[in-house]
Amino acid sequence: MANSAAAVQDEPATRFAKDQLKAIIERIERLEEEKKTISDDIRDVYAEAKGNGYDVKALRTIVRMRKQDANERAEQETILETYMQALGML
Repeated sequence: MANSAAAVQDEPATRFAKDQLKAIIERIERLEEEKKTISDDIRDVYAEAKGNGYDVKALRTIVRMRKQDANERAEQETILETYMQALGML
């Protein structure tokens, strides 16, 4: 019984680890909530763009392409063009 009573009382190192773990989990939860808020905001901007007559699919493609390095983008465009030519689409 004495051992179980001692186990109930956290040692300083164990207490620190628990507090640190709790802080990490709380930070992740806050960031997840911020991520959801930002995602909702992005969705609203796309809805606004659609309401103004813009093609949302094209906007998403442009946003994705702008994230790429210019060389990487050029390479992908070349591959796409090659495939389209092979399929008689150009």
